[in-house]
Amino acid sequence: MPVTKCRHIFFLTLLTFTLTTALPPIIKIGAIFTQEEKDSSTELAFKYAVYRINRDKTLLPKTTLVYDIQYVPKDDSFHASKKACQQVQDGVQAVFGPSDPLLGAHIHSICDALDIPHLESRLDLDSEYKEFSINLHPAQTLLNNAFYDVIDFLNWTRVAIIYEEDYGLIKLRELVRSPGQREVEIHIRQADPDSYRSVLKEVKTKEIHNLIVDTRPENMHHFLRGILQLQMNDYKYHYLFTSFDIETFDLEDFKYNFVNMTAFRMVDAEDVNVRQVLEDMQRFQPTGHSPLNKTSVIQAGPALMYDSVLVFAVGLQTLEQSHSLVPANVSCDAEMPWDGGLSLINYINSVELKGLSGPIEFKEGRRIQFKLDLLKLKQHSLVKVGEWSPATGVNISDRAAFFDSGSMNVTLVVITILETPYVMIKEEENTTSQKYEGFCIDLLREIANMVGFEYQIQLVPDGKYGVFDHETGEWNGIVRQLMDKKADLAVGSMTINYARESVIDFTKPFMNLGISILFKVPTSAPTRLFSFMNPLAVEIWLYVLAAYVLVSITMFIVARFSPYEWHNPHPCELENDLVENQFSLANSFWFTIGTLMQQGSDLNPKATSTRIVGGIWWFFTLIIISSYTANLAAFLTVERMITPIENAEDLAGQTDISYGTLDSGSTMTFFRDSMIETYKKMWRFMENKKPSVFVPTYEEGIRRVLEGNYAFLMESTMLDYIVQRDCNLTQIGGLLDSKGYGIATPMGSPWRDKISLAILELQEKGEIQMLYDKWWKNPGDTCTRNEKGKESKANALGVDNIGGVFVVLLCGLAIAVIVAIFEFCYNSKKITKLERRVASAPHQSLCAEMLEELCFALRCRGSRQRPALKRQCSKCLPGTTYVPATFDLPPPVNNGLRSQRSSMAVSLEVPPDLHGHTPSCDLDHRP
Repeated sequence: MPVTKCRHIFFLTLLTFTLTTALPPIIKIGAIFTQEEKDSSTELAFKYAVYRINRDKTLLPKTTLVYDIQYVPKDDSFHASKKACQQVQDGVQAVFGPSDPLLGAHIHSICDALDIPHLESRLDLDSEYKEFSINLHPAQTLLNNAFYDVIDFLNWTRVAIIYEEDYGLIKLRELVRSPGQREVEIHIRQADPDSYRSVLKEVKTKEIHNLIVDTRPENMHHFLRGILQLQMNDYKYHYLFTSFDIETFDLEDFKYNFVNMTAFRMVDAEDVNVRQVLEDMQRFQPTGHSPLNKTSVIQAGPALMYDSVLVFAVGLQTLEQSHSLVPANVSCDAEMPWDGGLSLINYINSVELKGLSGPIEFKEGRRIQFKLDLLKLKQHSLVKVGEWSPATGVNISDRAAFFDSGSMNVTLVVITILETPYVMIKEEENTTSQKYEGFCIDLLREIANMVGFEYQIQLVPDGKYGVFDHETGEWNGIVRQLMDKKADLAVGSMTINYARESVIDFTKPFMNLGISILFKVPTSAPTRLFSFMNPLAVEIWLYVLAAYVLVSITMFIVARFSPYEWHNPHPCELENDLVENQFSLANSFWFTIGTLMQQGSDLNPKATSTRIVGGIWWFFTLIIISSYTANLAAFLTVERMITPIENAEDLAGQTDISYGTLDSGSTMTFFRDSMIETYKKMWRFMENKKPSVFVPTYEEGIRRVLEGNYAFLMESTMLDYIVQRDCNLTQIGGLLDSKGYGIATPMGSPWRDKISLAILELQEKGEIQMLYDKWWKNPGDTCTRNEKGKESKANALGVDNIGGVFVVLLCGLAIAVIVAIFEFCYNSKKITKLERRVASAPHQSLCAEMLEELCFALRCRGSRQRPALKRQCSKCLPGTTYVPATFDLPPPVNNGLRSQRSSMAVSLEVPPDLHGHTPSCDLDHRP
């Protein structure tokens, strides 16, 4: 009978093994996760815990844990109950999860009915005792005590509580109840990702600076974004988060703003044992995922799940030392409880150990021993500033971390460049140190006082603002320093443009400007002696002269043709039958010139034809003289300037005047990258011009402009400052573009938004305009410029303007004198020849005759009368002498007018001489 013998040996061996081993070789455990938790860090932490326990030969050396994982829809309690019953029927000796409160309550009811241990790691708001439940999550009552201790330490009097889920208010109900020893004003608001912004805006409007935030971890980034959008990332605000996972949030935008962010953590990743477990856990990736985040920090949920499996294993180990464990053989249908469940739950409830979440100890299934690390966000990272435990309460190790926000002893490195009037060196007496002054220095001082920081000013080594070099692919100047994080701010006349904004950040612009042209003041047009002729063009003067001649000749011809212009000069003399015409050629020219000069003459046209000629000429002179007079005022009172260029198009269209920009500046970048044809043409000219038209400093550009034949393209604000102080310089044309000056910061700097808010506030208060007037329009520094505005008076006319009129007058007088002398000489010679014809008349030489006539003309008290012929005879007779004269009349003319010869006696009354004698003589006189 060898077979029967073998059977007896087998049963004997099995009995011996059962008596010496209290635990079965395989213990099956079940886990229920929601479908959202599939392959999550919580599931991976559960699997890793089972893996680590099975690998540890000191914990359960002869027992292997086998898990069964089931996934259920969230909020589907019926489906979850079926999955739990299925696991119970399969013989699981403990159930883990789920994390959902509703599902967890249903699973616990099944486990409690069948006496199967139920291990949870979720927040349970039910305060009733649960016999077969072990929860590793700290009770909310204890957590509220921890939050209250922090509030009491910070001495908060006004608090806003923002919660997301409905049970959030139940979680914090102890905080809502105001403690008796101190009054706390609490504002409660429920919010979700869609209403975070509006709720935060309301809190900001009410000027509540202390907030308790209870949101889901997956929605925390929405809440943080709302803080940034509303500019609530300020040291005045203090946020206390109820989440244990603050280390897993992206707080890069809040690190350097001194935003007070405080929270508790359960997992101390700095502990050596914890770090070893986390490093080993990170290597354990059965599904390709890691239970840790990018910063190698595990969340509280997975850590508690890991500890729950570890607590179960330690409970089994304790049970093994005194009792045996019979595998469960129960069913939801039979409703027969498991006999070994009560013993197992009691041993688990008595476990004391240190897990990933700190020290663990239970009382009636609830965790009563744990340690929370208090974290505070500082400039570079989250740091531990204290601890809290149920036994000792809060213990703050770094009290200064909470109370240095109001007086932040932060010194920022501010880089700048010397540029008048933005940043200038101020040399003080009795000191060798350099201090700075200027518009940007005053602005920086105001911003530092508003934001709350100290600063140290440094000059950029290469003295450039920063431009991208396409050949080397590198930036220089201030931009390079900020990119290398060698400075925190850059203050100066630094233009905001696309290229710079792509590598560094800028605040809101504190000054708007554009590119303009600086040029030397054009010289005034040289005043001409005959500038009074400028109102009419040269061709108009020639046309007027031609019209004058034409009208004069026309008047002469028309008057001779018209019979109504002939008249008898002596109508009373019956014997005189002669007619004459007043419009001789000379009189016609005199009539026309007199009318043109608006003076008229004693010649009046009588015929209709001549009156038409005169009337149309008067109309012509009316228009000409009126136009001349109207234009004369403008030409004599408005200063004419010789301006070779008027705008950028004129500058681009010529090559005689050089033009350039500041080297490695935004203006240079503007022309280099511009797609406008005019500016592209200007850039080609500047790039190829030798010697170089680019200047290293503004001072060099101004010097070249003053030397002449050079135009400097620069920013309008600096141009305005220079023009205000040097009357030899002026602005040509308008602005070529529109941009602004801003304060530059490294990419992602937290100071940008705070400084932008300060700039906007300074602009609204008008303080930036006051600083501008201080440095730009100081009366002691500006030059006196004769501006001719719309309301300015006309310049007084000087000799340079109307001196030509006097020249014309003098020339006319000179010509008249010359003509008079000519007439005088001619008349003297004529008289001399006439005397020689008369034998009885005394003879005088021409010189004697001229001398005698000159003496008579220059006699100051001379008589107004003089004899027609001075010497009639050699013997003077008293009384009146009648001299018969025979006139030879001209023959009849062809115009039909009657003419005749007649003789008449002319009575000549000779005035007495100086002795009272009246000379008398006979002389054949032909007038």
